[in-house]
Amino acid sequence: MTPDLQPEGDLSLSLQIQDKRIANPYQLQAEMGLTKWAEVAVFRGFQPDDWIFGTEIGLLTKEPYLLSVGFVNWSPHLDVDPQPYIEAGYYTEHHKVIVGAIHAGYKNEAILGYAYDFNERWRVQVDFQSGSENSSTIGFTCNVTRDFQFNPALYVNNGPKHDLFGYIVFTYTFHLWVAAKETQRRSHRQKPSSDVAGAR
Repeated sequence: MTPDLQPEGDLSLSLQIQDKRIANPYQLQAEMGLTKWAEVAVFRGFQPDDWIFGTEIGLLTKEPYLLSVGFVNWSPHLDVDPQPYIEAGYYTEHHKVIVGAIHAGYKNEAILGYAYDFNERWRVQVDFQSGSENSSTIGFTCNVTRDFQFNPALYVNNGPKHDLFGYIVFTYTFHLWVAAKETQRRSHRQKPSSDVAGAR
């Protein structure tokens, strides 16, 4: 699923389980928002044993717009080069639209994404990456609590057979520090105890 830029000071730890035809079937992920415009992520794969790195830099982060660059899928252990990308997003309260491009191997591929937030608990999202070896996805995110969420999705291969692959990720987020402006905003906003953070 196409992610948003990780909020500053948030560390998200995830368990990712997926069909081995998508990628490493069992992965742990740590995603850290370093500033309001920069995040880093590392995946720990087990079949095969692997470490995968990624990052995202927000060039424009003024709501409702997001323009970011970065790279994904860099695996020094398996000698896989990073895949640089650029994405532009338009984010409103309910509608999120993303378009972009990624350089994977020897070719450039298109990225498209759309998400709809019904409320702070439920999101549905569809994504597409061009290339016959890639997939389109449809899934949803449920914020069980403010900090815990799960995200199942179904991948539909772009190839001629359109094979179906399953995916699910469980995420818990730790708020290690909060930017000064966000602290002030939260202190002036009243919300019920059952309120949850928006889905990524």
